[in-house]
Amino acid sequence: MRPLLCLMIVAGLASAQSWTTWRGSDGLGVSRDGNPPTEWSEEKNVRWKTELPGNGSSSPVVWKDRIYVTCAVETERVGEPTGKPTGRSRRGRGRGRGGFGNPAFPTHYFEFLVVALDRKTGKIAWRVKVADEIPHEGKGHKDTSYAAPSPITDGERVYAHFGSRGLYCVDLSGKVLWSKKLGQTSTIFRFGEGSTPVLHGETLVVNWDHEGESFVVAFDKTTGKELWRTERRQGTTWASPAVAQVKGKVQVVIPGPKRSIAYDLNTGKELWSCGGMTRSCVPTPVVVNGICYIMSGFMGAVLQAIDIGSAKGDIGDTSSLRWVHKRGTSYVPSPLVYDGFLYFFRVNTGTLSCIDATSGEVHYQGKRTGLRTVYASPVGAGGRVYLTGQEGAFKVLKLGKTFTELASNSLDDIFDASPAVVGDALYLRGRNNLYCIAEEE
Repeated sequence: MRPLLCLMIVAGLASAQSWTTWRGSDGLGVSRDGNPPTEWSEEKNVRWKTELPGNGSSSPVVWKDRIYVTCAVETERVGEPTGKPTGRSRRGRGRGRGGFGNPAFPTHYFEFLVVALDRKTGKIAWRVKVADEIPHEGKGHKDTSYAAPSPITDGERVYAHFGSRGLYCVDLSGKVLWSKKLGQTSTIFRFGEGSTPVLHGETLVVNWDHEGESFVVAFDKTTGKELWRTERRQGTTWASPAVAQVKGKVQVVIPGPKRSIAYDLNTGKELWSCGGMTRSCVPTPVVVNGICYIMSGFMGAVLQAIDIGSAKGDIGDTSSLRWVHKRGTSYVPSPLVYDGFLYFFRVNTGTLSCIDATSGEVHYQGKRTGLRTVYASPVGAGGRVYLTGQEGAFKVLKLGKTFTELASNSLDDIFDASPAVVGDALYLRGRNNLYCIAEEE
């Protein structure tokens, strides 16, 4: 067999057995070969259910026979607070529904874990404690987690980012190969840290936006050596970077309330920028067929479609900004682009819109799905769209211009994390359990 053909077959097999980042191996939230069930409950189509050792809103990632998650475990050990009021993080505005204001500094130690589970059985294969610290900021939001950024795997290593608690590279047996401490963040209202790094080729990129000195930094994935660091002045953001290859050059796109910016992956040099986002940027950009979709939905609504092949410099008044949609966009969930259909929620509710990804034409808008609070991003597989509600309710829709519900399901847990789809299975991470949803054998 010719070497190139052999490599193509191996790559195809790996793709069929992997979901390497929280939005899938291609960053789109779509499984091209996935075919999970449309119906499930605690009594139906749960292949296994495993209690996790700690809390977290990070999504599971999958490589062949292993699933990887991160957890933060609060212990009974106490100590002196490690944080201090700084900047905007100390400004209280009362405790509304979101529970923000001026929370007390933590005094309990947390153990920060990377956990590997057997994909077939759900049994924990290993767990490694990478940090044991008292967080420097209290939880300024009722749904904040100290294990919010999702892990990444390349099939050789797992990269776990715990924000101020450090960035860790472990091998597939759980041995820590290298680690980095980037400092302590000061997030607005102490809403916590949530940006997941992005991996492309040999380079791992971390976005470090907060109320203090902010930057984007790149590391060699094997050694942990810092390759470049570029200053950013955006304030707190939670969006994970997106990667796109255009005309032989790889770009890293990061949204921001002042400007969304694309950086050269090799040098960290700014390539283009665009203003227009709302105050807080959380959704991760999606890049499909050379178009980058950037969205925000707090204190306003905006969705931009940017032709990154022609983008250069400030593109705000150029033809590179293809179209803009300004109604009902997401605050936390990222959009789903699936076969030309672009789906997104309104703020953090179950109200869904679907528009044409090429033209921006609205197919339907503000459709009530029956879900209440939504933090998880939608995923696509088998010509279907899977929606996750925080309260344990799920909807399965038929892909298309019209709103067609195929199934309504529920589980006994709270779901903040986005699903993973591999083959015939849907992996759902709740606050207490990890579920494998698959047809009963």
